[in-house]
Amino acid sequence: MARLAFQARSPINAGLSATKLWAPSLGIWGFGAGTAALFVLSVTPLVKREFLVKVPVLGGYFEDKTPASDKPF
Repeated sequence: MARLAFQARSPINAGLSATKLWAPSLGIWGFGAGTAALFVLSVTPLVKREFLVKVPVLGGYFEDKTPASDKPF
């Protein structure tokens, strides 16, 4: 019959191994959640004005080119 032999591990090593295991998955999920949030919130003026206009390549697409006379407020 096989005997179980437990090896002592410090809490720091256990935490580091868990971090190494979960970091790629959490990074991918975080990137996806951030992209989805920007996609959903891209229609709000605050997100357009404060964030999306300042993106170097895509900023021109999100600029408001409506003349001031056509804006109701």
